[in-house]
Amino acid sequence: MESNRTLAMNVANPTFMLDKLGQECAPLQFVRELTQNAIDAIATIDGNQEIIWDVDWPRYDLHGVFKLSVTDTGVGMTGEEMVKYINSLASSGRTQSFHDNFGVGAKVAAGSRNPHGLIYLSWKNGVGSMIHFWRDPRSGVYGLRQFEQPNGTFEYWGYVDDAVKPESIKDHGTKVVLLGDTADQDTMAPLEGTPYPAFWLARYLNTRYFRVPARIRIQARSGWTLPRGDQHNFLREVTGQEVFLKDNSLAGGKLPLENATAHWWILKEKDEVSRMGLHNANGHVAALYQDELYEPTSPGRASITRLQSVFGIVFGFQRVVIYVEPVATDAVTSNMSRTQLVVRNERLPWEHWGNEFRERMPQEIRDFMAEVAAGAETSDHSANIWDRLKQVRDLFRFPRYRVTPNGALHGDPSGLFAIQRQKRGNDSGAGRDGDTGSGGNFQATEKESEDIYSLFLLEKSEKRVRQEEGIVAPRATWITQANGTRELGDLEDRAARYLPKTHQLLINADFRGFSDMVNRYTKQYGSIPNAADVIRATVREWFEQQLVETILGLHALRASGSREWTSTDLDQAWSEAALTAAVMPRFHIDRIIRRELGSRLGTLRGKGMEA
Repeated sequence: MESNRTLAMNVANPTFMLDKLGQECAPLQFVRELTQNAIDAIATIDGNQEIIWDVDWPRYDLHGVFKLSVTDTGVGMTGEEMVKYINSLASSGRTQSFHDNFGVGAKVAAGSRNPHGLIYLSWKNGVGSMIHFWRDPRSGVYGLRQFEQPNGTFEYWGYVDDAVKPESIKDHGTKVVLLGDTADQDTMAPLEGTPYPAFWLARYLNTRYFRVPARIRIQARSGWTLPRGDQHNFLREVTGQEVFLKDNSLAGGKLPLENATAHWWILKEKDEVSRMGLHNANGHVAALYQDELYEPTSPGRASITRLQSVFGIVFGFQRVVIYVEPVATDAVTSNMSRTQLVVRNERLPWEHWGNEFRERMPQEIRDFMAEVAAGAETSDHSANIWDRLKQVRDLFRFPRYRVTPNGALHGDPSGLFAIQRQKRGNDSGAGRDGDTGSGGNFQATEKESEDIYSLFLLEKSEKRVRQEEGIVAPRATWITQANGTRELGDLEDRAARYLPKTHQLLINADFRGFSDMVNRYTKQYGSIPNAADVIRATVREWFEQQLVETILGLHALRASGSREWTSTDLDQAWSEAALTAAVMPRFHIDRIIRRELGSRLGTLRGKGMEA
């Protein structure tokens, strides 16, 4: 028969496969997987249903150990169905596809992190059954654990008494208990480093789900170590990010992108926004797909980089949230461990989305950034700096980088092909067919013979420089926590940040390398009225020039055509740490500032004070 032509492939070592896939999962991915299984189980049930993350209270009452559990009021499973579905690596009893919850997730993410086992208690048509999925400590193999039946026989599943049935389950539903590594491990305790440990479950679910499905109520236990009945030991409602953003934003909207939609919000002032920590209340970027959030930027440099450098939210980024939702097609799916979205098997095109967003940024966000930036100290030193730089502008146009050719080229009296080879960076002496590189004749390829003038096209950057007969300095802005242009923790103890896409330089006025220099001369000129303002302006002007020159010099290296300076090298060279290093030399800038202040405020006299 046609169906017997091929012997189906089996998984030779499912234990290795499960462990390997489990290593790819994020630490709290199991919460998402078990929640999604519960949502899928509810899909075929009418009416309002529940999903509850809680302590396994019967076990706690009997043994005094906190074990995490999740209960749903979905369709439920019989004992035979649990054996079939739970004990198969790639089966869940529901449709498997690239776009659905294809059944592997919970066993991978939860099973690999709970080798002592997952207890499944499920009721279907009012009848309860139980299985125990674990990693056998003797054989090291994942599978169903045998347990003794009341009649003395051993089976892989058994009926269970309604005395342990959760209150929320009536005729159908499932409860999963996570046992961890050992029988006495507390699996309710959050992993080390998990933020907001008292309500980590609610926090994770709120930040993972954008929208909770209609007619499903999700709750998660908080304060479980407190006595039962304490007002802080209760089930918290999980709402997802959408409800929070609607309630705590000043404005929001949608921006169509190529094959995607950018959803955006401007959050209210922090003192107006809930500080409970149940939601992500800081500016961030994430991908939105099927009501879930993928790859959210966590608070810190990753979030700042994506908002400022990629999406152009230079000012007020801590209050802007952007979720990009790709158009749902067969090309969009998640990876096997469902930690990332992919489009045509490639990572999400954040750079492309960011370019589109910057070009067509909503006016509300532009106005918001302008309002925040109004308090910033935009450089008024640019004219002075520019006048000085014009005197050495030729030094910012390096000759194109090339290896020195060995020998002369013959058969090219005009030198045109030599120029072309230099532009191509092909002067290493290793010639192509017909090009000896030393004393031989240069033979143009067929394509070069057809269109020789295309070989002499100028790069756009070269053309721009020739037209302007100069250089373009980055726009410098001094930001400080005092006027709200710098958030606490942003650029902390760093001198500056460069945004290459917008050619902007954000300089941290609070950096101690600057403030120490200001304080040094404020003390020395303390008797002169209004000296502090002059000193601060002078110090900033010269440090700003150091930073501007650093950026211009790096751009000159790139424009010179050196293959030794890749985009990765440049990102490192103008990183926050590198720009901080650029302003750390003290001797020469101190002498320049002293001389400048001497002409403005008078020369200081005394030991070590002469200019």
